[in-house]
Amino acid sequence: MSAEATGAGGGDPVIGSGLVTRPAGPADVGALVELVQNAYRGEGGPGRWTTEAHLIKGRRTSPAEVSEAIGAERSTILLAEDSQGLLASCHVRDLGEGRAYLGMFAVRPGRQGVGIGRAMMTAAESWVATRWACHRVEMHVIAGRDELLAWYGRLGYRPTGRTIPFPYDRAEDLPMRPGLSFVVLEKWLTP
Repeated sequence: MSAEATGAGGGDPVIGSGLVTRPAGPADVGALVELVQNAYRGEGGPGRWTTEAHLIKGRRTSPAEVSEAIGAERSTILLAEDSQGLLASCHVRDLGEGRAYLGMFAVRPGRQGVGIGRAMMTAAESWVATRWACHRVEMHVIAGRDELLAWYGRLGYRPTGRTIPFPYDRAEDLPMRPGLSFVVLEKWLTP
């Protein structure tokens, strides 16, 4: 994938050959919920190395949560698309004081492992740096997801030493075991 550049016409960032990012709008909610559900909670198998279905069942997100993320101030969900449709998403939120949060990062199963995720992450980091002047990004990853933590590590994300307990009281989640938590990762962006 090529580095981010400005696309012709609409000014949307181009993150690869035929791959374009744009902010999500209300019409994207259904497709986004489906993408995130399939990427996070879809059953294992070829092209689904990021699934957490062996740890948590249930709905990963809802139309209301996605709509809230899209409509909140200093928050958006970026989408990556090609001629075949939606391929990836990343929720970005300005936390203030030069910090941003990245979450709801998903790549369509079957299209993982070909550079779309890396390109989406680069576009999200560029968005928070240029739109909100953020120089530090944090994300939360379920502890024990070693291959996922290693992948984020290759992108420059490092554990902060902080963890966050899993929200066992969230009605949509059906945890498959006790003691789940999130590792807080952080990356400093270079200007």
